Amino acid sequence: MSPSPEKRAVVRLPRAERMHQIESAARKLFHKHGYTAARISEIAADAGISEAAIYKFYSNKRDLLHTLLKDWYMGMLDDFYEKLEGVEGARNRIKVIIWQHLKSIRECPDLCRLFYSEVRSMPDYYDTELYELNRRYTLVLVDVVKTGIASGELRPDTSSAMVRDVIFGGIEHRVTPFLMGRSEIDIDEMSTQLCDLVCQGICTPDAGQDMDRLMARLERVADRLDGKAGGG
Repeated sequence: MSPSPEKRAVVRLPRAERMHQIESAARKLFHKHGYTAARISEIAADAGISEAAIYKFYSNKRDLLHTLLKDWYMGMLDDFYEKLEGVEGARNRIKVIIWQHLKSIRECPDLCRLFYSEVRSMPDYYDTELYELNRRYTLVLVDVVKTGIASGELRPDTSSAMVRDVIFGGIEHRVTPFLMGRSEIDIDEMSTQLCDLVCQGICTPDAGQDMDRLMARLERVADRLDGKAGGG
């Protein structure tokens, strides 16, 4: 009697590890083929599981996409809070937010493109969890602006919503060529320029600098008067 063949071992990964495996495969194929053309069967094959197994974790392909983007947003929010910790001054905090946002785009252009093209343009976007996450994300900047107004660093007539729209809208416009693969972005230069541009319009004059300038003008006037007196 011949020995019975050994049964193939079934590897059961922890749920989080399996989901990470599926999401990594989905991200790769969304990038390679585009969201619409990528098929669940291809994602399953790349992840080394059956197509049916994917539906144990995600209701459909859009749910899988939203899960990918939700994880991305949560990571960006964590980065905001970490980088802003200990940073003083509204202007400095605004620059950190701009720099960090640009860094997230540069590191994950594929996810950024998916958000713009496949989520934000959808009719149901405002009813999704991703809309709420985006609102929380941009609210970090809104709160920094409001705090700066309260402390007197920013002009009292500053619109926090307008600052939010100018910064995030301006960044989206500027990074479009990068997302299309036509150029690179220098996040240091871009964050400095955008921060300077915005803050020149919303920061209150520094009282100490104003006094120094006033004293310098008075000294120049006194020197001219002394010169005239000496020559007279």
